[in-house]
Amino acid sequence: MILENNLIKQFKPRYNVNLKDDKSFPFIKITNELFPRIYATRNVVNDGSKYFGPYTDVKSMRTSLKIINQIFKVRSCKLDLTEENIATKKFKVCLDYHINKCDGPCEGLISAKDYNDMVNEVVKLLKGKTNELIKELKLKMEENVTKLEFEKAAEVRDKINQLESLSAKQKVVSDDYEDRDVFAIAFEGKDSSCAVFNIRDGKLIGKKQLKLLIEAGEEIEEIYSSAIKYYYGESAEIPKEIVLEVKPTDEEILIEWLKSKSDKKVKITVPQRGDLKSLIKMCKENAILQLKEIQLQKMKNLGNVSYSVSALQRDLRLKILPKKIECFDISNLQGTDTVASMVVFEDGKPKKSQYRKFIIKTVAGPDDFSSMREVIERRYSRLLKENQPLPDLIMVDGGKGQLSSAVEVLDNLGIKNYSIIGLAKRLEEVYLPGKSDPELIPKTSSGLKLLQQIRDEAHRFAITFHRERRSKRIIKTELTDIKGIGNETAKQLLEKFGSLDAIRNSSIEELESVIGKKKTQLLKEYFKTNIIAIH
Repeated sequence: MILENNLIKQFKPRYNVNLKDDKSFPFIKITNELFPRIYATRNVVNDGSKYFGPYTDVKSMRTSLKIINQIFKVRSCKLDLTEENIATKKFKVCLDYHINKCDGPCEGLISAKDYNDMVNEVVKLLKGKTNELIKELKLKMEENVTKLEFEKAAEVRDKINQLESLSAKQKVVSDDYEDRDVFAIAFEGKDSSCAVFNIRDGKLIGKKQLKLLIEAGEEIEEIYSSAIKYYYGESAEIPKEIVLEVKPTDEEILIEWLKSKSDKKVKITVPQRGDLKSLIKMCKENAILQLKEIQLQKMKNLGNVSYSVSALQRDLRLKILPKKIECFDISNLQGTDTVASMVVFEDGKPKKSQYRKFIIKTVAGPDDFSSMREVIERRYSRLLKENQPLPDLIMVDGGKGQLSSAVEVLDNLGIKNYSIIGLAKRLEEVYLPGKSDPELIPKTSSGLKLLQQIRDEAHRFAITFHRERRSKRIIKTELTDIKGIGNETAKQLLEKFGSLDAIRNSSIEELESVIGKKKTQLLKEYFKTNIIAIH
């Protein structure tokens, strides 16, 4: 991966999609000079300079540089400060010296030794050794006091106060004060995200995010191995311990490689409980959030095609992308007023203009299987008659029974090369034709979430239609049997009085205020000669 990255940066291939940007993650550079400079760079050159990074979060890097410039008097100029140039008084101090932001190395006002001691303090800060640095500065302050150098002691005291304030803001995540990096990876298909927590002296001093290129079906152990090689191959500081959720495939080779790069023993740990296990969990949550952001960005780049549609094709191993999905649901109340709904999703979004309602005509009683046969037969026999294309995926709300009923009808109609599934409500199980066991789809898959969304929409649409049918049936069989009373009048009466019993017991004046004298007279005459069942 590092070789590929470097070659792409070098040759800039015309049609390469990944890594074609010539920029790379920035580093903080400490130059190899008599009086080193400290600044951000994206170019790593083997010139003896020290590099800290890479920083995937540029804001974090800039914050680090800002803190360094606030606490330490590091020169900001680009002057070539050699011993010869300084001796000949070639340069003069700038404004930074006058506002106490620099000690004036250009005029020899600070020795190279003292300046580099300060730079070493910066290195300790960047490595997260804040507590160690504070201890050293306290000793230095005491030495200055002993020598009666109170102004220098005051400067060191101010540094200590700023560093202690910085240290207080860093979150303590471990009480053993060890240096370690925590890795966690989240992936789905070819998309992956790696989060890295940098812990120094037991404190979380920073986090980095890596985007890895992986192949579908790659094992997580191999991905962790690649992530470690990529991260530490980019000049990142190697701690004593690396914490992972699983052992990488080539653990021993990795340990040897890390040892050769850092000149110290490195161990890889897979915690099973305790604080480190909690850290892995927190790091994993960060990786999952980053993966979702990657997928959202991918959805935008793909245009109208939702990432969840691509994920569904992968999960169900479909030959074609399920751009158009039709889903069926049956609704009834103890076998009465049985109806069915069909909802349509295109590119992962509802297409409400193509929704359809069905009144079940040939089935008596609560028989969902027969009802599903009827609605599937009516829908797809019509498509065949009108020579219309089938959807990319047919979906029925239910388990093996409803799915088998639908498949039987489609086969009888002579339809071939179709894709159909059943989604059971209870355990969110997906069934495929000819298989007795449900398909194993990860609960976190965006493809499964799309199926659940479609199923819920079909259920909502069916329930709404069923309630409308029940309401109309109640009105029709009761009030609309009266000659001269229509649906609108019946609706007004029920909304006003609430029930037929209340309408019968209402006074003439109350009824006239709602439907007028003529219709009130019709009601009263009917009530005198007929008995209406009260619901």
